[in-house]
Amino acid sequence: MGQSIVKELSEFIITTEPEIKGLSDKNLWRMKQFYETYKDFPKLSPLVREISWSHNMVIFSRCKTQEEREFYLQITKQEHCTKRELERQISASLFERSMVKNSVKTSPVLKEMDSKIINTFKDTYIFDFLNLPDLHSENDLQKGLIKQMKDFILELGKDFLFVGEEYNVQVGSSDFYIDLLFYHRGL
Repeated sequence: MGQSIVKELSEFIITTEPEIKGLSDKNLWRMKQFYETYKDFPKLSPLVREISWSHNMVIFSRCKTQEEREFYLQITKQEHCTKRELERQISASLFERSMVKNSVKTSPVLKEMDSKIINTFKDTYIFDFLNLPDLHSENDLQKGLIKQMKDFILELGKDFLFVGEEYNVQVGSSDFYIDLLFYHRGL
């Protein structure tokens, strides 16, 4: 009975208000699901309003817990993620990796530093976008990273910039070469 009512409502709206788009019966069901997902969490209400419907669809359909939804809502808002970036971060389990990282004890020296520094670097990175074979060399990894620099920098996080490869640094009278050098604008 409920499905026929929603289908009829959708058809009525489409017929009487043709300029209003996006009110198919499937979308009405998604709106109901969206409401049911967030109705008991007023804290998330401002966040869901600040990102697009497509971002919200990805988050509420793919995330299992409210904590995970809140995490991705905040990341999407703060870093202005595209839908594709958001989907990649969820697929790469950014939430789970962040929770594991945050559960590890931090050294007293790091605790005294700016809190932005602690969350800037990750303990693990997912480089599945390189499509490297299981057995690969460091050189293969470096070449793959250079080819896929955009996706690589998105995995590191916002505000990282690529400076160069084989970057020469002189320490005393010795030359050293940094394979890949990055700069973080915020730090």
